[in-house]
Amino acid sequence: MGERLKNRVAIITGAGAIGPGMGNGKATAILFAREGARVMAVDINPEAAEETQKMIEQEGGECITFQADVSQAKDCQKMIETCIQKFGRLDILDNNVALGSHGGPVEISEETWDRVMNVNVKSMFLTCKYALPHMEKQGSGVIINIASIVALRAGPSSLLAYSVSKAGVIALTREVAIQYAAKGIRCNVILPGLMKTPRVERYYKGVWGSTVEEMWQRRDAMSPTGKQGEPWDIAYAALFLASDDSKYVTGTTLLVDGGLCGTMRTWSPEAK
Repeated sequence: MGERLKNRVAIITGAGAIGPGMGNGKATAILFAREGARVMAVDINPEAAEETQKMIEQEGGECITFQADVSQAKDCQKMIETCIQKFGRLDILDNNVALGSHGGPVEISEETWDRVMNVNVKSMFLTCKYALPHMEKQGSGVIINIASIVALRAGPSSLLAYSVSKAGVIALTREVAIQYAAKGIRCNVILPGLMKTPRVERYYKGVWGSTVEEMWQRRDAMSPTGKQGEPWDIAYAALFLASDDSKYVTGTTLLVDGGLCGTMRTWSPEAK
């Protein structure tokens, strides 16, 4: 066990995986616990959060679970209150929840637009809204938001609502960071690139290939490194931002994309 987060309390939203394997939030919760944090694993699916809890406790870490729809104010408020009641403080808030969508302004419905904005942006506004007063009272705290490189570059198909929501996360992060910089609170955003996760497998197989294996091969080929990223890559980036190693880092957009955004390569399923 490490000590980079020793005696700190962390809330990880989206801490369960959507299917078998490791998601970004799940990996982050496990890694934070390995580094000494007491973790609240939050997910809308309680069984998924409990699986993360089980893995943490098997390694000797401390974890409680909380079921929440973080697009709902009452759930976010109760989540923060429960964390404070259980652990007495909140040092790290890591926002991993997101909902994908396909289509442009003509194809998607107003209901889809609203749902994506509520889950991807409003949720982070709400978790910050209820976490920040406790962090301000402590005089310290870290908030890490997970966006996506589609906030900066168009994807292989129209992802209007998703892309706009992720761009909104960058702006939200910047505004929180500047407002609270002098109060001992840091806020940064991670932009994952092509990641190999259960969520991608479930929702994007039709976009990236007719089979799961074909999808993984095409996504690997599109990365300058020759391999797409893994959830642990996001977890270690989050660990850096959560720890004192980044004590002078706030308002930063951290790309974790294997160099994809730095290329002129066409980002498409046909890229070789």
